[in-house]
Amino acid sequence: MNIAQKNQEIIKPFLTAMYDFDELAVRSFIEKTFSIDVKIHICHPFGDVLKSEFYNNCYAPLVEAIPDIERRDTILVSGQTAGNKYWVGCCGSYVGTFVSPFLDIPPTGHLVHMRFHEFYCFVDDKIVEVQSIWDIPELMMQAGAWPMSPSLGRELFIPGPASQDGLISVNRTLNQSANSLDVVIGMLTNLSRHPSEGGPEIMQSEKYWHPSFNWYGPAGIGSMRGLEGFRNWHQIPFLNALPDRKGGTTGDLICDFFGDGPYVVATGWPNMQMTVTGDGWLGIAPSGQEITMRSLDFWRVEGDLIRENWVLVDLLDVYYQLGVDVFARLREFNKARVPVNVSYPIGASK
Repeated sequence: MNIAQKNQEIIKPFLTAMYDFDELAVRSFIEKTFSIDVKIHICHPFGDVLKSEFYNNCYAPLVEAIPDIERRDTILVSGQTAGNKYWVGCCGSYVGTFVSPFLDIPPTGHLVHMRFHEFYCFVDDKIVEVQSIWDIPELMMQAGAWPMSPSLGRELFIPGPASQDGLISVNRTLNQSANSLDVVIGMLTNLSRHPSEGGPEIMQSEKYWHPSFNWYGPAGIGSMRGLEGFRNWHQIPFLNALPDRKGGTTGDLICDFFGDGPYVVATGWPNMQMTVTGDGWLGIAPSGQEITMRSLDFWRVEGDLIRENWVLVDLLDVYYQLGVDVFARLREFNKARVPVNVSYPIGASK
């Protein structure tokens, strides 16, 4: 068993403990497996937290809001980056019954789902860094409490890989991993050539994307299918608003990549930088404001083409950098709703 595979085995009990959420097991794993000086980066509004604060500040409020919370991983990958870092990447959703407010989001009393992309960096069997984005806007939308502009794409419960192999690593090979990584790096390299070197043709998109690919974006952007869907509902608005964006294979920020069989991941905190110009983005007027972006991504490659792409961006942090307090607006937006807890378990009555 190589180091990447060993790291994946080390973290599996942590993930299992959150399936039927076991507080003691989760706390024990954090205490034993996180290094003393671990760097924990969580999406806005949590920010950077200390090891001693991690459970109480992040998981405890989530479990209080969703007491029957269940973690469902759909992709689990591990590998070594070009910079000799060893990462484990997890993709999936937290699901359960939403009965108490979470970050001032009003409860629904119904089943809800919140996507996560979580990355764990290992050194000598210890976790030394965490990068995690929870799709909190997705929870706001299900509660009817999203206070910002509507998504251009579709909002839905994001599926796992169509290949049904996101959690099966036995058949992943080094050659396949290298090929998948080459495809994604080639796509990103050509993507960065626009607009400085030419029009949309310079990106050579048809060379890298399957005609029927699915792009699963964060709530607030939405999901879409095929090149036309991707261009219409995400790429064109994104490039028009942020033409000087740098990240991935360009710029000064660190972005770690690795391949694991048909899967490729990118992680960095932050890993993109750009200026909001043009017609603005996400319904926010252009301000010339320079911002950074945290994007944690998974791609699945079939043959030599990208068939699926799961993307989470810390959109709440983007709004925050642009001077928009989404949570203040959330409270104003829901001022007329009575903030009550839903009794749990929810009983049936005639």
